[in-house]
Amino acid sequence: MNREDNEESRSVALYWDFENLHAGLAEAKFGEGFYGRGDSRFKPQEPLIDVQAVVELAASFGPVAINRAYCNWQFFGRYRDALLQGGVELIQLFSPGAAAKNGADIKLCLDATEDMSRFGHIGTIIVVGGDSDFMPVAQKIKAAGRTLIGIGTRKNTNRHWAKSCHEFRYYENLVEELVVVASLDAGAASAEPAVPEAPPEVDAAAEILRRAVRLLSETKGETWVNKGATWHMIKRLDPTFDTKEHGHGNFAEMVKALDAVVEMRKGLSDHQLRLR
Repeated sequence: MNREDNEESRSVALYWDFENLHAGLAEAKFGEGFYGRGDSRFKPQEPLIDVQAVVELAASFGPVAINRAYCNWQFFGRYRDALLQGGVELIQLFSPGAAAKNGADIKLCLDATEDMSRFGHIGTIIVVGGDSDFMPVAQKIKAAGRTLIGIGTRKNTNRHWAKSCHEFRYYENLVEELVVVASLDAGAASAEPAVPEAPPEVDAAAEILRRAVRLLSETKGETWVNKGATWHMIKRLDPTFDTKEHGHGNFAEMVKALDAVVEMRKGLSDHQLRLR
């Protein structure tokens, strides 16, 4: 088994301190101290988290075996569709006292430690949250020889926690590219005459190929990525994806047909791809 195959067989465990991330985004949008007010916090929450962006990042490190989010879900029902689409397991935590702290960080750390000891196939653990309370579990994860990735908002993440991870990603950077694309589309639309037009058809095969290569490239820090790893990545992003449904006999034919999206070269053990 070569190194690439070994990496593909290692699983990912993704743990969300969901309210922590949502609170950081709410305060960034509505002002510091906003989420701490009772009239803001204890009511149905507007969806602010791009769940799919985080799930896709997790998938770029390997097959996601655990995808678990901790929260008092009574106020977060508007996230329903996004959470179902992302395959997130929801852990309900009611606050035991008047302080309104649900103990998500403690339960998350206990579960991560237990899962790591039970499941030897888990190679990467991703914790979504910015609290310094995650530092003790960071030491346990690293001592067990697993890779720790942290995700949190730029303003609300404790810098000591961020530095205790093998790698830390700021949430804003994950969604930045999507925001830029949306802004450009909006600008282009406003510059054109207001004539109703049918939306352009999106080539789903080209789009998922582009996303897979980009995620692998960012994760590995290399422009060129192996073609085999790209196919594994596509199936992690969308297990239902079938090349035949998009007019391609197999993945090799699909890559060949989409040479406007990626270019290919021979590698040591596999062909390699990079975005054009």
